Amino acid sequence: MFFHSLTIVITYLAILAASAPISKRMITPGAVIASNFADPAFITVDNLHYAFSTNHEGMNVPMASSVDMIGWKLLGDALPKVGAWSNGQAVWAPHVVQLPSQNGQPGTFVMYYTARSIANPNFHCVGAATSATITGPFIARDEVFACSAGGGSIDPSGFHDDGDGRQYVVYKTDGNSIGHGGNCNNGVAPIVPTPIMLQEVNPANGYELIGGPTQILDRGPADGPLIEAPSLIRVPNTEAPGTFVYILFFSSNCYAGGLYDTSYATSINGITNGGQDYEKSSAPLLVTGSNDGKLYSPGGMTVGPMGVNAVFHADLGTTHTVRQMWYGTLTIKGRTVSIL
Repeated sequence: MFFHSLTIVITYLAILAASAPISKRMITPGAVIASNFADPAFITVDNLHYAFSTNHEGMNVPMASSVDMIGWKLLGDALPKVGAWSNGQAVWAPHVVQLPSQNGQPGTFVMYYTARSIANPNFHCVGAATSATITGPFIARDEVFACSAGGGSIDPSGFHDDGDGRQYVVYKTDGNSIGHGGNCNNGVAPIVPTPIMLQEVNPANGYELIGGPTQILDRGPADGPLIEAPSLIRVPNTEAPGTFVYILFFSSNCYAGGLYDTSYATSINGITNGGQDYEKSSAPLLVTGSNDGKLYSPGGMTVGPMGVNAVFHADLGTTHTVRQMWYGTLTIKGRTVSIL
């Protein structure tokens, strides 16, 4: 199913974006996609921006395009058919990367996505799909990419490390799916871990695993029942010239309610932080009430590779029935990230 060139343009937002320098910290004063566009991810190809979201209105992966990150045209379903490992239900949180060029040819586009498993319908797992073009349609692989015995796997996000050329995927082990009830099914002791895992993949295809996954973060008491929605970047460390910092953005607490937030953690000891969990920031980046009270339950953030552009969702009103896409720009100084 395709939309009939439905373009969402908010004129005063476009004026704001055009006049604000890219280094200025900001969040748009209103949602840039006002319809349901949860768990958004974006990629920039040939100076055009493409966004993808959790399933909605009969589409597995709704897709939109923009010239300025402000006005968006909804294009249709980027993934008409999921892999044979899935029953096709609950297609969530897609993320698209373009692999490095091979033999002088443009790199393949790889989509990572979450869906419900046929083998265990109580679990969601991660699949992969590929396309020669950014607009697809993406063709799903029949084999599952990741499905942890600790509750399944969700919220995948691809990452290319410019430092050594390696390719990775980060995702959440969905421990709260086997929790013992309460908030997001993981508010009753014993609390089940919901770690963020780092998996190296073959940079030639984006889906062949290299070794096993490594934990880089897990929930703590301040995170409520879970952490999820990872997005990983690597940027120069302005506090230590010549070095780099890895920043892992994530959401914590339950998405259904006002405590859901966007946070981040950092490593200055390489992508695995020397085998230790990344160091969490002292306070979340976004919470309910941020942006002069305009945001409720902000989460699911994806950050571009340069650490400037970011998209995330926030609830329309105070329920998660409609989660709209917002856009903001970041400022990063050393290991500290600002958006407001």
